[in-house]
Amino acid sequence: MKYFYLYLILILFSCHPPQKKTIAQSGLHLNFIGQYVIPHNQIFQHTTIGGLSGIDYDSIKNLYYLICDDRSSINPARFYTARISFTAKGIDSITFVSVHSLLQPSGDPYPDAKSDPLHVPDPEGIRYNPIRDELVWTSEGERIVKPGNAIIEDPSIICISNEGKYKDSFSLPGNMHMQTIEKGPRQNGVFEGLTFADNFKTLYVNVEEPLYEDGPRAALGDTSGLIRIIRYDVMSRKPMAQYGYAIDPVAHPASPPGAFKINGVPDILWLGENKLLVIERSFSTGIQACTIRVYLADLSAASDVQRITSLRNDHEWKPLAKKILLNMDSLGIYIDNIEGVTFGPKLPNGHQTLIFVADNNFSAEEQTQFLLFELN
Repeated sequence: MKYFYLYLILILFSCHPPQKKTIAQSGLHLNFIGQYVIPHNQIFQHTTIGGLSGIDYDSIKNLYYLICDDRSSINPARFYTARISFTAKGIDSITFVSVHSLLQPSGDPYPDAKSDPLHVPDPEGIRYNPIRDELVWTSEGERIVKPGNAIIEDPSIICISNEGKYKDSFSLPGNMHMQTIEKGPRQNGVFEGLTFADNFKTLYVNVEEPLYEDGPRAALGDTSGLIRIIRYDVMSRKPMAQYGYAIDPVAHPASPPGAFKINGVPDILWLGENKLLVIERSFSTGIQACTIRVYLADLSAASDVQRITSLRNDHEWKPLAKKILLNMDSLGIYIDNIEGVTFGPKLPNGHQTLIFVADNNFSAEEQTQFLLFELN
């Protein structure tokens, strides 16, 4: 159907001083407005646009930050800034403003897998902190274990300047280190999403898929994977707590049977009052579109599980409560690989917006797709 309505929590901007959006105690509707697709392999300042896996909005500069998950294989690892022009009828244009390389502590761009496989980044999420005037981005690291050869690189959460210069990094919890044995994070299933909270005093970072010791990946039927969301203190850059979240089964069987399929969490967004917007992204080989489910998750009664070694084997803990807000299958349009979400500026009628972005994996068969919603 053309329009899809659901109840959500109202988020209000406060720009002076910069603050994260706060909640009003009334439910509103979310109206799907429209989409915009960037042409495949569009070139900007000698770089190929694609792989956009995270998005955040700076309300003061009216600027969007978009991180690219190119592992320096096409161009050096990078992020873009852009302006998105829209009305209540849809997105009119997306204009890229700048591109910056993500830089190592040495000041050099990150290498590619051929030149230095132990220091290749896998950029996934990005958020802007207006109080510190800096960006925070996540890398999934690497875990390739073969007989006689292993490439092990830890995931990371890195602070950079607006020009991409390295400033600092967040401490890694002990259970988030990559290992050659089946313990800790899985390959390509680590730090995907992040969001600031509590007026930028807190940062939440989510693991996309279950740690090995927390149980199996999501499968079909009534299965459920268990992932972790980490709470950080922004000032100290240290982890303070972890929370368990149960992801849904994979939406569709793969074709052929046994081919790749996945359901995980590519991004989260703080709503205030212990609430998170959580995206679950399901993909199955043989089906071009992804199934994107958006949940409202509540941290209020969730247990701190940072000292629990295995979420699967320990039953004395409570996960985040969650309820479905939107299954994008209901929109009646093609939905690609949605990986990022942010709140945008208000529409002319005063209602606020929510923008999702899809990672096209630099494939001509996929789309760099932006979806626009209205909160009313």
